[in-house]
Amino acid sequence: MERKEAAARIEKLKKEIDRYRYAYHVLDKELISAEALDSLKKELFDLEQKFPEFVTPDSPTQRIAGRPLEKFRKVKHEQPMLSFNDAFSEEDMKDWFTRLENYLGYKISVNQLSNQRQLAAFYCEFKIDGLAIELVYEKGILVQGSTRGDGITGEDITQNLRTIEAIPLKLNVEWGKRQEKIKSISHAALSGKLVVRGEVFIAKKEFERINKEQEKKGEKTFANPRNMAAGSIRQLDPKITAGRRLDSFQYAIVTDIGQKTHDEEHQILKSLSFKTNPNNKLVHSLEEVFEFRNYWEKHRDKLDYEIDGIVVIINDNKVFADGGVIGKAPRAATAYKFSPKEATTIVENIVVQVGRTGALTPVAKLKPVEVGGVTISNATLHNYDEIQRLGLKIGDTIIISRAGDVIPQVTKVLKDLRTGKEKEFQTPTQCPVDGSKIIKDGVIYRCSNPKCGARHRESLRHFVSRGAFNIQGLGAKIINRFLDEGLIADAADIFTLKEGDIEVLERFGGKSAQNIIYETKSRKIISLPRFINALGILHVGGETALLLARSIMENVKSGKGRIKIKDIINYMLYVSLDNLQEIKDIGPKVARSIYDWFREQRNEKFLEKLERAGVEIISEKFKVKSLKFKGLTFVLTGSLETMSREEAKEKIRELGGDISESVSKKTDYVVVGSEPGSKYEKAKRLGVKTIDERDFLAILKP
Repeated sequence: MERKEAAARIEKLKKEIDRYRYAYHVLDKELISAEALDSLKKELFDLEQKFPEFVTPDSPTQRIAGRPLEKFRKVKHEQPMLSFNDAFSEEDMKDWFTRLENYLGYKISVNQLSNQRQLAAFYCEFKIDGLAIELVYEKGILVQGSTRGDGITGEDITQNLRTIEAIPLKLNVEWGKRQEKIKSISHAALSGKLVVRGEVFIAKKEFERINKEQEKKGEKTFANPRNMAAGSIRQLDPKITAGRRLDSFQYAIVTDIGQKTHDEEHQILKSLSFKTNPNNKLVHSLEEVFEFRNYWEKHRDKLDYEIDGIVVIINDNKVFADGGVIGKAPRAATAYKFSPKEATTIVENIVVQVGRTGALTPVAKLKPVEVGGVTISNATLHNYDEIQRLGLKIGDTIIISRAGDVIPQVTKVLKDLRTGKEKEFQTPTQCPVDGSKIIKDGVIYRCSNPKCGARHRESLRHFVSRGAFNIQGLGAKIINRFLDEGLIADAADIFTLKEGDIEVLERFGGKSAQNIIYETKSRKIISLPRFINALGILHVGGETALLLARSIMENVKSGKGRIKIKDIINYMLYVSLDNLQEIKDIGPKVARSIYDWFREQRNEKFLEKLERAGVEIISEKFKVKSLKFKGLTFVLTGSLETMSREEAKEKIRELGGDISESVSKKTDYVVVGSEPGSKYEKAKRLGVKTIDERDFLAILKP
């Protein structure tokens, strides 16, 4: 993205994020999901990292939350309550750590306190879907509790926090089996002022219970546990808060009481009788961070509260302090989010796919985005009415969601992020497969040719068949499914599928998706005869494809063992009908079919699309070991026991012979296997010599 475009995009993102955040934090209204908002914030953060000259004090990355509500007395925090920048991938985490070390000017693997080398230590905490709070204790007694607010000034909610049993009203040192150092620090904390921070949240079962009560009363239900926790803690009447059974974990000590590491802070908090999360963990490498995060992403349903990721903090407090603050987030900590169920991305194009029944389905081609643990690049738009309902244009920024294991859906268009360059999608008037007129059938648009869908399906099956690209695992049922879901509009789309596009389909999983993608990638390199055969040109079978391939190879230059598809197109547009009929065994009917196929514009575009998808054609020489069968033409019919028909054809070619798809008086031998077809009967009528498999094996011998 160029500088001017980046500036415009940053301004629009800032405006929209601020509007959504104000509605969420100040008005308690959720215009878009928190995950979708995180996605926009991440895009803004990345752009500002790339173009730091556009970072301004009013940027959402430079402030924490919305303005405090006027319902409670305002409280100023002794130190700013910072938030965290987000990371969504292992690459993001590695970039975060690299940026931190570059800023510090030293490797974190050196312990700055003891000056002895050790592995970098990270403290991993759950990122709980709740409300951040600050608690102030004087001589061990709770005197004040407040919300984060805008990070500088919060709201005094002491009365409500006192109703939460997880928050101690009076601190007591629990001796147990504590280290002497922790005992000493904990006792010292009781003598003066102590400021700690934590999270208020609500359990899943409690969330369900309260929503059921709200429904019975005819009152509005809460969209998620975080909204319920926020709404409960902001009640003017503490009795209502007490009835909501909120919970709380404490996770940080603001006051300097001698703690050297974040791990020590948790030990001290626990010693002082605060409730801390038992699942938090000290690890010593980013690889262990990844393992911790990935484990809990898979097992978070076992928890009785909601989490949407983990917080990763440099354990050494001195290093943490050296890292300072970027915007209003600490450099030495980051939120490593789970794969979002919703995210924002851009619609790069809308294409039309023709299904098994000839029905046309519009499909959004997306800038790849991770949703629900998979990378999505396609999303079906179902029908044209859906495009109208969404008001969708090509180039729009959209919200895409995936709840559970359902197929990703476009749920909203963020129209305020438009630049004016977006394009309206034009409903086609002709079928993209066969050019027939499009007719409307209710909300569905169809090809007027009733055979179009079936032919399209069969052409795709032929394309992946053994004599063509030989893509194993792509059977008829899977091709039908890909068509119905709008994943493929033509055979070239097979090579651009992503694992995430397949994994989200019902009855598919990560392993099957991985196998299919591996197979398609491994079949991108193909011989010229197989390539021509795969195109499904009328009257062109395997043998005709071989003859045509020989002619092309004699006239088209190859480089490094490859022939460019573009060069094949140019050559086939150059040759005349007479040139084609000069090729042995290609008569007027077949020549006309080949000639017309290469001159249809949609076929030319299809070939170009295959080349863009990475399909490469091998320029291989045809191996001839001897000229024993020179001048002889063979036809095969029926099944052979000792070899496949393809193997038999290869042996004939190696001995200089030719193979024909049909029997004529010019045929020298018809090789007859078990259950022969009509070719055998025709050979008998024409008096062409027939031989069985035993005779065929005999003449193959030197």
